[in-house]
Amino acid sequence: MDVNRVKQILSSSAEIDVLYNGTPVWIDKLNEDGATATVHLRGSLEERSEVEISELEEI
Repeated sequence: MDVNRVKQILSSSAEIDVLYNGTPVWIDKLNEDGATATVHLRGSLEERSEVEISELEEI
């Protein structure tokens, strides 16, 4: 995924399915470096991870 698509997903009111390593996640924010995003597993608001946006996949 690229930076522009991450920004579009974050600003969208639609529910857009995104996978990280085959696991459904929510994108919480695009990090300041522009190369990573903070995500959490769908259904779990507790565990957040910082991941490379290139590893995110829209389905």
